[in-house]
Amino acid sequence: MPINDQDNEHSEGATPVPPAYRRRRLAIPVISAAVALVIGVAGGAGAVKLMRPTPEMAPMTPVAISAMPATSLVTIKGKVAEIYGNKFVLQDESGKALVETGRAGEDGDLVAKDEAVTVQGRFDDGFVHASYLVRQDGRTEALRPPKGPPHRRFADFDHGP
Repeated sequence: MPINDQDNEHSEGATPVPPAYRRRRLAIPVISAAVALVIGVAGGAGAVKLMRPTPEMAPMTPVAISAMPATSLVTIKGKVAEIYGNKFVLQDESGKALVETGRAGEDGDLVAKDEAVTVQGRFDDGFVHASYLVRQDGRTEALRPPKGPPHRRFADFDHGP
């Protein structure tokens, strides 16, 4: 038979429930709720960190093309020397660099010959994988879509492979 405060007040000969027992009985749900809250906050913070975009657009000072460090984020500034589809050659006083623009430059009209531009991206495999193009008038163009899986409609999940 469960012990509760109403039974103790009205029944004869029953022993009163000590206050420490009541506090202990209340402490278990409170501790459980606090643990669940901490787990939820930690999980939410982890999810936000994973979904945050990569910090590729960092305010960086341009480096000389001849001094670009291998496999790192770089900012280079110069004039467009040649255009090859979605790639172009950027030239400064120190040398030339091949810049790959991805889908944004597939038409070959993203930049013009002799146009002064600043490119931010990752230097890897001998050329710069451009993420941002900054024009001389200050306009900035993002050349790559945000990282992450492509978005699918909910109906796409209903059908099997």
